[in-house]
Amino acid sequence: MNHLSDRILNMSTSATLAMAAKARELRTEGKDIIGLSLGEPDFNTPDFIKDAAIQAIKDGYNSYTPVDGYVELKEAIITKFKRDNNLTYTLPQIVVSTGAKQSLANVAAVMLNRGDEVILPCPYWVSYADIVKLNEGVPVEVKTSISTDFKMTPEQLEAAITPKTKMIWFSSPCNPSGSVYSKTELRALADVLQNHPDIYVVSDEIYEHINFVGGHESMAQFEDIYDRTITVNGVSKAFAMTGWRIGFIGAPAWIARACNKMQGQITSGANCIAQRAVITAMEASPEKVKYMVNEFKIRRDLILDLLKDIEGFKTNIPEGAFYVFPDISSYFGKTFRGKTIHNATDFSLYLLEHALVATVTGDAFGNPDCIRISYAASQEQIIEAIKRIKGSLS
Repeated sequence: MNHLSDRILNMSTSATLAMAAKARELRTEGKDIIGLSLGEPDFNTPDFIKDAAIQAIKDGYNSYTPVDGYVELKEAIITKFKRDNNLTYTLPQIVVSTGAKQSLANVAAVMLNRGDEVILPCPYWVSYADIVKLNEGVPVEVKTSISTDFKMTPEQLEAAITPKTKMIWFSSPCNPSGSVYSKTELRALADVLQNHPDIYVVSDEIYEHINFVGGHESMAQFEDIYDRTITVNGVSKAFAMTGWRIGFIGAPAWIARACNKMQGQITSGANCIAQRAVITAMEASPEKVKYMVNEFKIRRDLILDLLKDIEGFKTNIPEGAFYVFPDISSYFGKTFRGKTIHNATDFSLYLLEHALVATVTGDAFGNPDCIRISYAASQEQIIEAIKRIKGSLS
């Protein structure tokens, strides 16, 4: 008899983490695996942030933190929102959590009831659907394609709305497609929502600074949707701080209070040293991490150029984040080295076994025709990885 809960038995394993674990396993067997599966910058955390953490240790920060974050950090986040996004928040509207993933989980837990529908433009970040389902919501996938740069249109949004629709979750820049919504495109989606005043928006902006088209646009900038928008952000990506585990939301105060209440019963406040370091990160100009963004753009252009030489890979030009999301469906039904490719999962596993390159199946992101390739790796690794992929398919 299995005594585990239905909740955990029905939950999918994170495909990105599963592929990373498989790659580590093969490395222990002596295989030379190039990992292009994880969404993790390969840069070090900037020294000025590390110095702030060291100073916090010297200053004796070692106690429980306020559940919703140090006031000084919340003030720095408020300043960041105003400076970078022209969004005005107050202290009661900010909640600091153990990573943006916990921020998302908090929002789902306090907003969703059984049967509530959450619209997810596909592709979406791998954990959205399971976080929604864990909280008894129903993910409603809206299919997009390369032809629309993997963006949901206003017409698609309107068609997906039902009397049970409670929320819309999306990321811009998008993980996994790298798509970036313009101000005009966001305004068009907000216009649809004017006829549906009970629908809330989760705008995941964790990749905002890794943007190759200029300024980032936030959904909450529009006054008529501000009170229904939860802006989610953090420091993992732009500041190369994945392991520091600090995320945050800006939200209507009543939603923030509910998230604070939920977090108080689950984890309490986030790590004290990490929070002190993030104060310094939030106060810094985004220009201080521009060198990483510039390098990601070089790598994006490099990998797109290399992929052009592989027949059967269809790509758009991602405008942000550090992923390409090629459509590889032309390989379905074909056989290589005795292995028949039926779907994107087969294709990704084939590349791991025969090219020794770790990618992630698009199935995990709601798009079974694609795979996600991270270019958060050195140029040398990218060149070698694409060379191996091309060789394995010839």
